[in-house]
Amino acid sequence: MRHTRQSNAPVRAADSAHFHPPAERTDFIAIDAPPSSAILVRFGPGGRTHWHRHPDGQYLYVLSGQGRVQSRGGDVVALLPGDMVYAEPGEEHWHGASEKHSVEHLAFSFGRTEWISPVDE
Repeated sequence: MRHTRQSNAPVRAADSAHFHPPAERTDFIAIDAPPSSAILVRFGPGGRTHWHRHPDGQYLYVLSGQGRVQSRGGDVVALLPGDMVYAEPGEEHWHGASEKHSVEHLAFSFGRTEWISPVDE
């Protein structure tokens, strides 16, 4: 059994090549099969990921703030605390904070993240 106390989980900057502006992430635990992760991500106002996909899907659970998410070709969806989002395997999407508020969410990602490109304004 593996247990990670939040106070002991490493906090680091999210890769600025894929997050704009920079975000912070807390890595709780690696999920072994398939290569996966469970991370806590904090975005400042207007912050977001680049377009990306996960070969085996991704779950997002909003803890605090106001966020947004969009699938390629879909509408931007507003997110509030307690909202859960599931991105289907291979579904291109981005997620982040609203323009005026920060957001904090847990991201459970299955398969290695495939980064695509920045989100156009």
